[in-house]
Amino acid sequence: MFFDTIMADPVQFYLYLAFFCLFFIQMVYFWGVFTTFVFSRKKKQPESILPVSVVICARNEYFNLEKNLPLILEQDYPKFEVLVVNDESDDDTGDLLNDLSRKYSNLVVLNTGKNQNYFNGKKFSLALGIKSAHHEIILLTDADCYPMGKDWIRQMQAPFSRPGTQIVLGYGAYKPGKGLLNKLIRFDTLSIAVQYFSWAKSGMPYMGVGRNLAYRKSLFIKSRGFVSHYHVNSGDDDLFINQNATRKNTALVFTPDSHTMSEPKTSFGSWIFQKKRHLTTGKYYKWWHKIILSFFPVTTLAFYVLPVFLIVFNKHLYTIIVVCTFLFLRWLTQLLIIKKAMNKLKEKNLLLFSSLFEIFLIFFNVVLMLSNTGKQQSRWK
Repeated sequence: MFFDTIMADPVQFYLYLAFFCLFFIQMVYFWGVFTTFVFSRKKKQPESILPVSVVICARNEYFNLEKNLPLILEQDYPKFEVLVVNDESDDDTGDLLNDLSRKYSNLVVLNTGKNQNYFNGKKFSLALGIKSAHHEIILLTDADCYPMGKDWIRQMQAPFSRPGTQIVLGYGAYKPGKGLLNKLIRFDTLSIAVQYFSWAKSGMPYMGVGRNLAYRKSLFIKSRGFVSHYHVNSGDDDLFINQNATRKNTALVFTPDSHTMSEPKTSFGSWIFQKKRHLTTGKYYKWWHKIILSFFPVTTLAFYVLPVFLIVFNKHLYTIIVVCTFLFLRWLTQLLIIKKAMNKLKEKNLLLFSSLFEIFLIFFNVVLMLSNTGKQQSRWK
């Protein structure tokens, strides 16, 4: 009865065919891509001690540096330096850095003078810090981030002992707090991490986050750093990785001690500004990355919308049963992947709202990308 009805009506046939194809595509993403990360086993890192230069850019970051910088300077690691580029701060950041440099011999302070930054944004300051570094291994984080343990440097530098490793991707978490916005921001961060870790595991590294990222100075120099995308205010992290990361030169570190933590935005408006700035870089990704990455949210949206048309064209009970069954299977799969990712990255209290957050973020990101059309934001903070 069910199949006879479908075959007799071409509209229903193609709607069901599209629905089943969308379900199949979703399962390929979940079980073929995302499981490469969430079900991966922890690999023993090489026992290596390579000199490391930690580079941080700061503009009016007095309070963040006062709280976070000592946690970086006091890492349990034998040979490292911390370069802080003071980017034209007009608060007490300079005085704080001078005081800390007298206390910590491994702190190097660089200052960008007024009107010396020919390029807008953060990239000039970051390039200055990287080129001034004394060591080959560059470890990047932000002024508002702090490491989750004293072995952060040790964990992030370890993969460089393997021949050919030039890039190491880490996880930058946001601090748990009260309220729905906090959970939404942390779920968004978790979802993004699942994607870039999974695709890197699958042989297609396409981005990293500047809150926790390492690469070789020689790679930065050889690739001419940010020159090809200096005109884009964002992208010092993901665009550089998108252009230089390969299957063979990229490694992942996601052990708890390798994480960094930062305070999330506390207002919806400030988070929107942050998201819009981050989304400006996507259009500069390699074309096949854009296709593969956009295919998942597009098919997800279509998978949720198409059942409405199926039920409208055929209100029989079997249509509702079939649609609900496949929606339920997709929902269970998503919960499993999110739960495994939460366990791996030590995130908590996100599972309950995960399905609603996923749907919201798909629509929300589309709206933000449309609003970004033709615009360029001038601030890097």
